[in-house]
Amino acid sequence: MSARILIIEDEALVAMELRFVLEDLGHEVVGTAADAESARELAQAVDIDLALVDIHLSDGPTGMALGRELAQAMGITVLFVTANPGMVREGVAGAIGVLSKPVDERAVQSAVSYALSRRAGRVAEYLPPDLRLFA
Repeated sequence: MSARILIIEDEALVAMELRFVLEDLGHEVVGTAADAESARELAQAVDIDLALVDIHLSDGPTGMALGRELAQAMGITVLFVTANPGMVREGVAGAIGVLSKPVDERAVQSAVSYALSRRAGRVAEYLPPDLRLFA
């Protein structure tokens, strides 16, 4: 299942690696954003199925609030990808869960597949071991 995905990540190399992995999987990366404001502008301008969101962006630790906004106000499925998973220990309303950086291609593939299955209302057959779900 192909999806339209937004990458919200301030480290250019990490964003580029995620883009390559997602495009190799057949998904369309609709854009990348390094800060919350750019991410909001992209989310309002294009149709997005899934957002991969880092916690610490170039404008500070704005990823949690942004993820909540994307999920609750815009109906976008949110998956956090961060080196700071403890910051979302309690979960974020509307988000699926969190992947801890560094991530490998397999972890991204399985977590994205799981998130898209949940978005489509299907029960996923497999819970990715690297994905910590929010209740």
